[in-house]
Amino acid sequence: MDRKVKISKTAEKKVSELLDYLQENWSLKVKLDFVKKLDKSIDLIKNDPNIFPESDKKLGLYKCVISKQTTMYYRFNSKTIFIVTIFDNRQNPSKLKREV
Repeated sequence: MDRKVKISKTAEKKVSELLDYLQENWSLKVKLDFVKKLDKSIDLIKNDPNIFPESDKKLGLYKCVISKQTTMYYRFNSKTIFIVTIFDNRQNPSKLKREV
C-alpha cells in the first residue's frame, strides 16, 4: 500500500535549515548524502511504518535515526505518514518535548 507522506511546518523548516548548514559548513556531497539517507528512511517507512521503534516521548510517535546527529519523528495511519519533526540529537532533549 502506498501511503502519502505529509511533513509538518516544523519539520520542513528544520530540514531546510539543516541542508543549508550542511552545505555551508561541510560540503555539497555531505548535503546530498544526507538527502539520500532521508529519502531512503522515508521509503522504508512508507513500506512498513512499524519498521522503526515507537518513541518513549509520546504514544503513537515513532523515531527513525537518520544519522548519529539527526532523528526523524513521525506518526502514521492507514493512509498517511506524518513527519512531525527532525531533531538534532546534539540539542537538549527537553527541546524535543515542545516540538512533538
